[in-house]
Amino acid sequence: MVGQGETDELKAQVRNLNFYYGKNRVLKNVNLDIVSRKVTALVGPSGCGKTTFLRCFNRMHDLYPDNKYEGEIILYPENINIVSKDVDPRMVRMQIGMVFQKPNPFPKSIYENVVYGLRIRGSNQKGKLDEVVERSLRLAALWDEVKDRLFKPAYDLSGGQQQRLCIARALATDPQILLFDEPTSALDPIATAKIEELMEELKKKVTIIIVTHNLQQAARVSDYTAFMYLGELVEYGSTEKMFTNPSNKLTQEYITGRFG
Repeated sequence: MVGQGETDELKAQVRNLNFYYGKNRVLKNVNLDIVSRKVTALVGPSGCGKTTFLRCFNRMHDLYPDNKYEGEIILYPENINIVSKDVDPRMVRMQIGMVFQKPNPFPKSIYENVVYGLRIRGSNQKGKLDEVVERSLRLAALWDEVKDRLFKPAYDLSGGQQQRLCIARALATDPQILLFDEPTSALDPIATAKIEELMEELKKKVTIIIVTHNLQQAARVSDYTAFMYLGELVEYGSTEKMFTNPSNKLTQEYITGRFG
């Protein structure tokens, strides 16, 4: 789908993806290319399936009964279908981290929040954990603010700092893809700007998919944009083209604020 003269390497390919909550089909034959080390934004009105689609990538839906995937999400270069019943969702979540709408630090220290995923894996070597904490907090642009209070409660941090801590926690397991679900909707403009600047840096190392209701944010931070409506992918392309010259009339009406 990237086609059109693109030479960028693919990180994932969504093929004929359907998703059901019980008998309710929420995603309908979605096909989408995710380009490596770029930011892909998912936009569309509330209830159109953006978050449902995002959560397929790290098998969050497996945590609830009666949910069903059809189709494929192929992760490269491993060439595995991450929604296959034969693939362990815990392995998927180690490869694909997620940052939620509201900051959700654990009731632990800053340090223990960052190393949580590594401890689950059985890693307890202090030297290695120390290295990962510093590296992850630096990547999340938080190290200089917290390096002298690593063993203080994470809840002592501001909302914006907590969200960057959650990003550091997701980065600690060295994921291939980072999922952001409305990551700045609970933050003030200054904290929002920091998260957006952070994405620009992070995409040098990791592929990012972001759900946002904020079209200005999508235009600022993303390289590619996908417009979804009623569980279907209406249009997908470079963000510049999507915002200046969309191919689909419905996309144009959404982008220009005629509905949504």
